[in-house]
Amino acid sequence: MDMNGKTVMITGASRGIGAQAARVFLAAGANVALVARSQEAIANLAGELGPKALAIPCNVARFAEISAAVDATVDTFGGLDVLINNAGVIDPIAHMDQADPDAWGQAIDINVKGVFYGMRAAVPVMKAAGGGTVLTVSSGAAHAPIEAWSHYCASKAAAAMLTRSLHHEEAAHGIRAIGLSPGTVATQMQRDIKDSGINPVSQLDWEVHIPADWPARALLWMCSPAADQWCGEEISLRDEGIRAKVGLI
Repeated sequence: MDMNGKTVMITGASRGIGAQAARVFLAAGANVALVARSQEAIANLAGELGPKALAIPCNVARFAEISAAVDATVDTFGGLDVLINNAGVIDPIAHMDQADPDAWGQAIDINVKGVFYGMRAAVPVMKAAGGGTVLTVSSGAAHAPIEAWSHYCASKAAAAMLTRSLHHEEAAHGIRAIGLSPGTVATQMQRDIKDSGINPVSQLDWEVHIPADWPARALLWMCSPAADQWCGEEISLRDEGIRAKVGLI
């Protein structure tokens, strides 16, 4: 997939899937805008990647900040072709009768509002340019309840519906909206899950988790016409057929 001349904005770019996606897209020739709350982490990553990377400190739960991030991306690179809604949190892992209401709400702000805010800020820019791609990192938790993850399951289900809604409203205007359910990935989030000791996911052996490079490469593939049949839907990296198409097996 040749991304020369294209610009990609990645939320949650400071680590894990987001940071690896930045490396993969830059290697494919893209300009990359790194969006995250951790200013030091994205500054270090931008330093690693070079002049085609822009670090933008931003809290995706605040629309003014994500809108300003889109503006900064367009001002620096001349446009925006791909938005990757990757930012997300797993805390607070807790049963519903014990969960802190404010922390529960914060997860919704990041995992749901952050996705909508990204779409709301980026899509008008993309439409004005003739189209673009919006990829949102989802989860199997969007489709089934998991103990102590009420916030995560609810927020990922909402994010999946935002992808479907965006496709329904904007496909005719050149907007490609696709979700990616990566499965369990060897990132800090999985370490936090394991430390909780709650539910079967926390009991998984570390060796079963896929490397962050796999979903990063899948996101790049999803920008190609080969993924058009999944517009408005969700791609699962648990699917061996998808892994083969991406070139992971």
